[in-house]
Amino acid sequence: MLDPSFPPLRLRGRELLPLVQGGMGVGVSAHRLAGTVAGLGGVGTVASVDLRRLHPDLMEEVRRSRDPEAHSRANLTALDREIRAAKRLAGGAGLIAVNVMRALRDFADHVRQACASGADAIVMGAGLPLELPDLVQDFPDVALIPIVSDARAARIVLKRWARKGRLPDALVVENPRYAGGHLGVSRIGEWEEARFGYEEVLPAIRQALADTGPEAAAIPLIAAGGINSHGRLAEVMELGADAAQVGTPFAVTREGDAHPEFKRVLAEADPEETVTFVSAAGLPARAVRTPWLERYLGMEEALRERADPACATCPTFVECLSHCGFKDGKEAAGQFCIETRLAAAQAGKVRQGLFFRGAAALPFGRDIRPAADLMRLLLTGSAEPAAHPAFASS
Repeated sequence: MLDPSFPPLRLRGRELLPLVQGGMGVGVSAHRLAGTVAGLGGVGTVASVDLRRLHPDLMEEVRRSRDPEAHSRANLTALDREIRAAKRLAGGAGLIAVNVMRALRDFADHVRQACASGADAIVMGAGLPLELPDLVQDFPDVALIPIVSDARAARIVLKRWARKGRLPDALVVENPRYAGGHLGVSRIGEWEEARFGYEEVLPAIRQALADTGPEAAAIPLIAAGGINSHGRLAEVMELGADAAQVGTPFAVTREGDAHPEFKRVLAEADPEETVTFVSAAGLPARAVRTPWLERYLGMEEALRERADPACATCPTFVECLSHCGFKDGKEAAGQFCIETRLAAAQAGKVRQGLFFRGAAALPFGRDIRPAADLMRLLLTGSAEPAAHPAFASS
């Protein structure tokens, strides 16, 4: 049965299973995965970035367009479709969140669209979401969940938001040692510092909440990164977490919105051989060592030396990021179009794609199982097929 030591995650008056499916962009976590997880009683997350890739009619509309605003409008239309589809699939159960990267050029539009389309929560990382309370003033019932990696970032968010008369509904505490995709650190290797480990960061952020006041002290903490077993979930809950956010294990479930080949690559990759590098957003990132990434890293130094702001441009006219090393010709950031590489991965193009992945082993190894099985394993310790509701032992 469900581990009785795991109390429910309470958000905006709702009682949820203490599992949050992480947001994975460019169509990896869209309506099918998010709606399934929410339907099982957890928090399902639609990642807002570049969802137009999942809608052939929208792609056809902008196929020849050089107008970044046309691409932005297509993405907002796709976001609206995916949120509404996820909520239909969830059938009123759980909670549908939308993950919005602060690093996006039009992140504010994504937040507003998500709220207007009926999202229950906004999760924001890839930069401190200091403006988020202002963007949702017309949607007071939407839960706001910033992503932070250390106590300092948490204190900054709490202080700034308190001035606006709003506190977070929860905090995602991302451990950059294990997380996939963009990591919450400023330089490669920084994640080895003890302040990012759950043993230090969870109590430190809990203290920051207590110092902010009684209301803040009750804010739930959601541990993210490396939660791949019932035992590991129990450990972070014992350290002070109220729930866990899980990304890569959900990406490879049957309901994951990416191509089957994408799931195969992630499932067969050796977690000990993931590659860390600086992305086009200028942030450290973690991915699978694929042919494209090997080629890029071999040319990275030369490409950076040739970076020139005077002649740089966005090759896709999407201009997805507010600051892009490739688009802006900034040698300190990655020199590749991240949108096209992630889209290639989502479509299962192994030789051309960039496959983000966390650094922990997958709960079922190479097996592609339903999301319900993953949730049952994490919440009960049983690897047997799930029986919904309650994941009762058969």
